[in-house]
Amino acid sequence: MAVAPIKMPQLGESVTEGTVDRWLKKEGDFVKRDEPIVEVVTDKVNAEIPSPFEGKLVKLGVQEGTTVAVGTVIAEIEVEGAAAEAAPPPAEAAPDSEDSSPSHGEVDSSPLGGEVPDQRSGGGATPAEAAGTDRPRFSPAVRRLAEEHGIDPLQIPGTGDGGRVTRDDVLAFVERGGAAATPAPVQAPPQPSPEGREMAPPQPSSEGREPREELVKLTAMRKAIAEHMTRSLATSPHAWTLQEVDVTELVKYRESEKAGFQERNGIPLTYLPFAVQVVCDALKEFPFLNSSWTDEGVVLKHYYNIGLAVAVPEGLIVPVIKDADKLGFVDLARAVNDLVTRARDKKLKPDDVQGGTFTLNNTGPTGSVASQPIINQPQAAILTTESIVKRPVVIGDGIAIRQMMNACISFDHRIVDGMMAGQFLGAVKKRLESWTPAAIRL
Repeated sequence: MAVAPIKMPQLGESVTEGTVDRWLKKEGDFVKRDEPIVEVVTDKVNAEIPSPFEGKLVKLGVQEGTTVAVGTVIAEIEVEGAAAEAAPPPAEAAPDSEDSSPSHGEVDSSPLGGEVPDQRSGGGATPAEAAGTDRPRFSPAVRRLAEEHGIDPLQIPGTGDGGRVTRDDVLAFVERGGAAATPAPVQAPPQPSPEGREMAPPQPSSEGREPREELVKLTAMRKAIAEHMTRSLATSPHAWTLQEVDVTELVKYRESEKAGFQERNGIPLTYLPFAVQVVCDALKEFPFLNSSWTDEGVVLKHYYNIGLAVAVPEGLIVPVIKDADKLGFVDLARAVNDLVTRARDKKLKPDDVQGGTFTLNNTGPTGSVASQPIINQPQAAILTTESIVKRPVVIGDGIAIRQMMNACISFDHRIVDGMMAGQFLGAVKKRLESWTPAAIRL
């Protein structure tokens, strides 16, 4: 027998660390190859990481809630007949940023539109002890949803891996008329959990009233997003602009084709594949929008990897469609649906969130009509598509009701000037407004 190390993977371009959010296995468990073993959070992804080996899990080297550098050994597996490298001791945890900055936008399947380790372990229990308790563990999303409906999650039968309770299990329990949990007797305020995310209930004032303020603990993902957004604004001078786009013809086409498309391909017809094809064409015309800044010069990317900002309960992540310009429309629609679905199910792989050259951000489902997104470093720009709304528009000497949408772009002013950004946005506008079925690349 030999011992093989499992290391913190690099979950995204420029990502240097990750947080062990939750162990899915405990010491002594037998783990199959490619079986999810740990849930890791970075500023770009919240994903279940599969085991690269098959064997007995003999050591959990990092506690839940601990942030470590990429490449740090976080666990060890006893494997048969494997030449395992000696595992170095776990690196000290990196600090979580206390800065915050708003992150804006999401993608939906609806229309366009360092120095002190932060253990946060609570009570000093080892990961194995935490994982080995008889009480099941629930994800933050499940706990939050159960609390909203007054349900004890222990009452809910789980259908996830190993019988874990999922958000869908909670919702199904509610739909079946699940009874609310019996209120527990009043106890002393709880100590923070290993995840460091439990929110202590507000303590009533001496008069019995609710306090005017309460502290909501930050999740590992929210801290990572805050640090990344703050770093982005500090790294590149942001500028932005917007243009109105008449997407009436595109809306008509989608409305007439979406039922048939769903029946033929088994996936919904959204506006995103149309937008991705149009953006790729415009990027080829204006290559500096598909680039990165370095001290030696601007690196133009002659490949088009389009990131899609996807909202998940814990925050925002950006999976990437590789070589999007080379995909036919149906394959592109499948790629969009696959990435968005796996992002929300925490099934993304490290490669899914790396290598992006430009980001598309759909804020339309929130009702937004104008926004200033923050650039996803080290890219040069990010484009948002806002809500599609019917508005009266002057056409010639008359007025017509048209389907209108704002397209907004934030850009790195070190690389791109306002004129070029406006020309690029104009190219996107022109292609969307003059769109016909013949424009689809199959």
